[in-house]
Amino acid sequence: MTVETPRPGSRRLLMAGGGLPSLALALALKQAHGPALAVTVIDPGGADPARHRGRAYTLAAGGRRMLDRLGLWARTADAAEPITEMVISDSRLADPVRPVFLTFGREADEERGDGEPFAHMIEAEPLAVALAEACRAAGVAIETAGVVRALPEGSAIRATLTTGESLRGDLLVAADGARSRLREAARIGWVGWSYPQVGIVATIGHARPHGGRAFEHFLPAGPFAILPLRDGGSLGHRSSIVWTERSVDAEALLSGEPDEVLAEIERRFTLDLGALALEHGPSRHPLAFGIARAFRAERLALLGDAAHVIHPIAGQGLNLALADAAALAEAVTGALRLGLDPGGPDVLRAYERARRFDSFAMAATTDGLNRLFSNDALPLRLARDLGLGIVDRLPGLKRFFIGEAAAARGSRPRLMRGEAL
Repeated sequence: MTVETPRPGSRRLLMAGGGLPSLALALALKQAHGPALAVTVIDPGGADPARHRGRAYTLAAGGRRMLDRLGLWARTADAAEPITEMVISDSRLADPVRPVFLTFGREADEERGDGEPFAHMIEAEPLAVALAEACRAAGVAIETAGVVRALPEGSAIRATLTTGESLRGDLLVAADGARSRLREAARIGWVGWSYPQVGIVATIGHARPHGGRAFEHFLPAGPFAILPLRDGGSLGHRSSIVWTERSVDAEALLSGEPDEVLAEIERRFTLDLGALALEHGPSRHPLAFGIARAFRAERLALLGDAAHVIHPIAGQGLNLALADAAALAEAVTGALRLGLDPGGPDVLRAYERARRFDSFAMAATTDGLNRLFSNDALPLRLARDLGLGIVDRLPGLKRFFIGEAAAARGSRPRLMRGEAL
């Protein structure tokens, strides 16, 4: 195994996990500090972009600004489709009409005044390719291994790898997923539960253009989202669906032949987009809520799913993790520029202060939305539809929610405001 050797007097950051947020953090720090900071990403799959094939994410305006600042947006824009309008409806599956209770689109432009969409849909594999290539070009070492254990050693932390070798760094970032072994080994508590739902993801071809319009249709079993992708596929146009279904029903719905599965999707899909075809998937993913009781331990910082897991109802999972990466990059950079220890307790406390409240607020919001909308109780249906209608008619309230979704508020980390570290 070839391991980057830090220059005398330089610092080293270790990252366990090679997902998109981890690579974004590695790139941001390496671009900011060059040879003064050795950055090593340790991932059993070698950060292979192919594992992201068929997946797409909602990228808020703050995430797009971060990619632009890192020099990645020009390389990934062709894989992204702007969301120009969001349409929210609420009904039962058998209802002949789907009443629209909330739409927004133009308000996002007014909120920021830059003419950019409040969000894009971006396909994960091209983004992963661009991140991995940029990391390697910047000098980030990507090691194909796992971390067996990590032990703080005073002014450093030592990570023992599955290869039997060990690496020593000033800070270890645990980005090893919701079931993080590093979080458990550090005895950081976890508050969470599984939902009686699964998330079903697929790429759907359709005959008519989507025009950048996204749909979120609330059904008693959970939301059914239709999210615009770049044109292509067998019918000329494509969208990604994120379909939340009761776990007890999901197997029966997905166990049939492809045409039977497509028929179930058609029952939930908007009629506006014409004939449909199944381009990729569907794949099934268990849904859960979870948040760590702390985002740090000695010489250890939690990132992304290792720190928090949220329901996909608002499409904010990637954005939340990118905000973690931006905040940690800011905290580490501030320490390095002052000649301080980048893995010291003050740095980790600053990171935790920057991210724990926002993460908890987003997790609680998505949990509450799922509980409110994933049911068929008449009083709740009336209350939520009234609430959506009120938001639709109050431009100021609408702009507030759009600003939050777009990560447009001034308290965001600098990278998410498009500023340099």
